[in-house]
Amino acid sequence: MTNPHVQSINTLRSFPQRLSDAIAGLDEECMTGHPIPGEWSIAQNIHHLADSHMTSYIRCRLIASEINPPLKPYDQDAWAGFADSQTADVSTSMMILRGLHLRWAEFFANLGDNDWERVGSHPDLGAVSLHRQLIGYVAHGQDHLDQISRTLAAVRQQKSK
Repeated sequence: MTNPHVQSINTLRSFPQRLSDAIAGLDEECMTGHPIPGEWSIAQNIHHLADSHMTSYIRCRLIASEINPPLKPYDQDAWAGFADSQTADVSTSMMILRGLHLRWAEFFANLGDNDWERVGSHPDLGAVSLHRQLIGYVAHGQDHLDQISRTLAAVRQQKSK
């Protein structure tokens, strides 16, 4: 029987390359600019993706190995404000994402049919299944690629003035 999640797993696996392609050749000004009020810089988005996806991967492993484990939330805006999330050098976060997404895709690819509905309990989101984690984080990556694209367009528009 074919795994119904193959396409989503492959999308998750390929995400770091799509992200790398989106930021190829960008200078420090593009990476750290804040042309859209209330939105993170491109660099902050990338550092956030590493933080968020690491957190989700750990949540997935907890869900797979425990009965209804608690899933701790975190303040993503506070994390985006740390000095290591402000730097234009995103190479370490990209290394994390490359390795993490390979492991994460392998994790999902090897789940049994009955594992997908295992859940953890998040105080804000309620019951979170492994299926929901996969679908949600594929969408999360795409949402941030879209945000990076909007931010880059706004940076380029400011530069052309």
